[in-house]
Amino acid sequence: MNETIQTLLNHRSIRKFQDKALSEQQITTIVDAARFASTSSYLMAYSIIGVTDPNKKAELAAISNQAYIKDNGHFLLFCADFHRHTLHATQEEYQDMLTNLENTEHFLVATIDATLAAQNAAIAAESMGLGICYIGSIRNDIDKVNDLFQLPSHVIPLFGMAIGYPADSPDQKPRLPKTSIYFENEYISDDEHKTQLQKFDASISDYYQTRKENQRIDKWTSQVKQSIANPKRARISTYVKEKLFNKR
Repeated sequence: MNETIQTLLNHRSIRKFQDKALSEQQITTIVDAARFASTSSYLMAYSIIGVTDPNKKAELAAISNQAYIKDNGHFLLFCADFHRHTLHATQEEYQDMLTNLENTEHFLVATIDATLAAQNAAIAAESMGLGICYIGSIRNDIDKVNDLFQLPSHVIPLFGMAIGYPADSPDQKPRLPKTSIYFENEYISDDEHKTQLQKFDASISDYYQTRKENQRIDKWTSQVKQSIANPKRARISTYVKEKLFNKR
């Protein structure tokens, strides 16, 4: 197994970081790795904001209720972004672009582009011995994040990424097995899914009861039912439309 594969398979979210900032060279390398991610139709429909202002990091930490947003080596905010694409358009061209940018396809393109760039950044950071944690909870108050970073039309904050030198080594959470996520030629039956999930619940239950910290009795299927059934961030749909995305 080569080092790249080993790095990928060793991934775990790091939530405790040493009090040590990343160097400019490290940041440049991570961002360069993100820049060369795959992109749909060469659109590169994303932007990355490095957050170094301690006040803004503190604001994000409060929005997300996560202290490690301010206590890390560097923090990146990944945005879906079609703003720059319209800047050289004539008024007539802009109206044509605006009509198309309002459809769901372009919202998906920008979201996927940002996500691909982020995963490249994550892998680059981990290959350097750093740890990362994705932060979706910046969307807890998406309007406040929007205003905090003065985001223009067609720019949406999707998630953050805390990066730094790990201060601990948490147990790695089990993942769904290959048989649950990889199928050949057709989707599997519900009965097959249920059989696989029953087995996965057993492994997850064992993980929670034997991990180093915060042991508890729990199952994956119980978690996802509770997570999906719990209403949250209902404002996002309206916000996205206000940013002239996903209107039809």
